[in-house]
Amino acid sequence: MASRPRPIRLTLVGLFIVPMLSLLALWGYAASVTLGNAIQERNYSVQDAEIGAPADALAAQLTQERLQAFMWLSTNRQEPVGPLADSQKRTDAAIAAFRRGADAARGVMFASGQVPLASFLAKLGQLRGIRAAYNSGAMGALAAFQAYNSIVDAEFQLYNSLILVSDVPLYQQSVLGVEGDRALELAGREVALVSGALATSGDQMSTADRELFAETVANQRLLIGDVLSQLDPDLRAGYERVYSSPTHRRFEAIENRISASIGSTGPVPVTASTWQGAAPSFLAGLNRAAEQDRIALTGASRRLSDRLLVQVALAGGFGLVALAASVFVMLRFGRRLTHELTSLHTAARSMAEERLPGVVDRLRRGDAVDVLAESPPPIPGTIAETARVATAFSTVQRTAVEAAVGQARLRDGMNRLFLNLSRRNQSLLHRQLTMLDSMERRTDDPAALADLFRLDHLTTRMRRHAESLIVLSGAIPARGWRDPVPVVDVLRAAVAEVEDYVRVEVITESSHAVVGKAVNDVIHLLAELIENATAFSPPTTRVVIRADEVGRGFAAEIEDRGLGLTADELADINERLASPPEFDLSNSDQLGMFVVGRLAAKHGIRVSLVRSPYGGTTAIVLVPQDIMVPGGELDATGGPRDSHRSAGASDAPGRPIRLTPS
Repeated sequence: MASRPRPIRLTLVGLFIVPMLSLLALWGYAASVTLGNAIQERNYSVQDAEIGAPADALAAQLTQERLQAFMWLSTNRQEPVGPLADSQKRTDAAIAAFRRGADAARGVMFASGQVPLASFLAKLGQLRGIRAAYNSGAMGALAAFQAYNSIVDAEFQLYNSLILVSDVPLYQQSVLGVEGDRALELAGREVALVSGALATSGDQMSTADRELFAETVANQRLLIGDVLSQLDPDLRAGYERVYSSPTHRRFEAIENRISASIGSTGPVPVTASTWQGAAPSFLAGLNRAAEQDRIALTGASRRLSDRLLVQVALAGGFGLVALAASVFVMLRFGRRLTHELTSLHTAARSMAEERLPGVVDRLRRGDAVDVLAESPPPIPGTIAETARVATAFSTVQRTAVEAAVGQARLRDGMNRLFLNLSRRNQSLLHRQLTMLDSMERRTDDPAALADLFRLDHLTTRMRRHAESLIVLSGAIPARGWRDPVPVVDVLRAAVAEVEDYVRVEVITESSHAVVGKAVNDVIHLLAELIENATAFSPPTTRVVIRADEVGRGFAAEIEDRGLGLTADELADINERLASPPEFDLSNSDQLGMFVVGRLAAKHGIRVSLVRSPYGGTTAIVLVPQDIMVPGGELDATGGPRDSHRSAGASDAPGRPIRLTPS
């Protein structure tokens, strides 16, 4: 006895309980994640307090020592060494403070910062050697400048590695803040290079120094451009004030003059008074902007940390209370519903992926199909609503099978109708062509003969349209040839079945022939393409057909000079030519291309459309070798072997070529 179906309400209650309790569990998980983020943000704040401020102070002292060292070395050690010695003492004190802060922050430092910190400390350890080298004369001014730069670069690598903020916008703004500090550092390098040059006798600056200055200027402008375009308005306000100030305009003008003097051997193009009036105030303003940005970012990070702690306090622990009940309900109600829905899903997939495609394939082959056998009843369910869905699905699948069977019968009936009508028309048209041939031979009146030729041509076109219906029905046209037919005659016969045949020019020097069984289909295929070319090109232009042997068979190019097709239209038509779909009555306006695709697929002919150099479209027909007969073999059978070149499509005035099947 089948179990009694029960209302889905009970199941829905279970389904509602499960997500609600699961949501509580997710809240607990979110709370733990939030707690982790809060701890991370708190550690970031501690790390910034222990390392950030000492690092900023150290960067300022390194910049000052670099300036003093470069100026002293640029004067060949003639300037007093006192300012440099004082700067070195302040740098040593800043290094000691930074090391103490780094030791205090190791417990909260992120793993990604350990290696850059060790690298920076190693660079700081090289400072004594750098000082000894330039004090002894073993290191020149520019080399010492670059040595200091490498220490500062290592410090900025440390800055980048210490930015680990869970909030994406804050992380992006922090990265931009480091770029602002980097721009300040590059401006300091510019100041050092120019100050060193002004300290020399004759204000000389070497070519290498000028090139390094220009490169530094470019990098500084690139960085500050990113900062000004991406930093939040309240954070970039200080930078905007500095870079829109008259001081910066004077500083920028000096930068441009020095950068433009690369290659010059004269003194640096700026006086000491002009430089002192622009550089210190610009650097001071830029330093204030960077400091303002650092303070704002530190405050934002602290507020984010506090907000995360509040979220942890609100969300923590609720999910753990409901976890056991969630698991119990999920196991009890979820298993039952999952089983029934899985069975229904399996039946639906089997119908969609196996039974219905199989029915369609069998119908295409003409096999009989039992609708009831292909529409089995659903598996009974214990949930009333699920059982009703299964019953409805069974009805749907039976209707789908019946529709497929009915569609196949309708398609078969239409094919038989097409075939019956086309066979009758073909018989009548063949008799009509025979009568026209007889009348043409008996008529000597040129006007009457011209009318008969036009009627002959019209009848030939009607015969082709009748054969198109036969192709649609899947049958084989009755017209056929026993012997191979020369290519030039096949091309002429195809042109003869086109309304504007007088506009078509055939150019070929081939002596090949088409095997008899494929002659009619090749003529039909070419005629459809030629008619498209004449129909979609201006009536005053000509359509040119060029045909010749190629490596893989025989190729014919049908080129018109019309408006052409778009890339999407060409791709769509080529796809349908390569893989002809089932004929759709709603696309009867594209009957010709459908017939071309069917005929090409039948004989392995490749047809593709490409853009013509003249703006129109070129149809390329590649006929395979297995339905071609080489000229030598054709001669051996008694056929013509001479090269052909036809500049038209008729062998008598007003009358197109028409091949008579054998």
